[in-house]
Amino acid sequence: MSNESGYTGFEDLSKELEKYMHTAENSIEILLAGAEAAKKDLDKLTKPMSRIRKSGYTHLVDEFPIEKKEKEVVIGWSKYYGRMVERGTEKMYARAHMYPLWEQNEEKYYKIMLEKAGLTP
Repeated sequence: MSNESGYTGFEDLSKELEKYMHTAENSIEILLAGAEAAKKDLDKLTKPMSRIRKSGYTHLVDEFPIEKKEKEVVIGWSKYYGRMVERGTEKMYARAHMYPLWEQNEEKYYKIMLEKAGLTP
């Protein structure tokens, strides 16, 4: 009988399952590593010219806070209207910056998260 699974015994299978269980326990830290890499790229975005010159004013793309929740990590905008700019509204077209950046670099972020999880070959 041939062994198609690639495991030589239950001990190998047990070790492999322990690795995945450890990864599942540290899922927030793994997601946080990917989010921090994405935030570094977001911080490099060119800031469009603003007409507002008040002291203390921060531009929409100046800050991207990372929020750790119970089972997820969220990158957002420091301004309440960030979603409106990203997705558009009835009265204005979308001017996406976060989604295109993610789509352009998603393989890089996945690789970082897999390395953090210890799941790279």
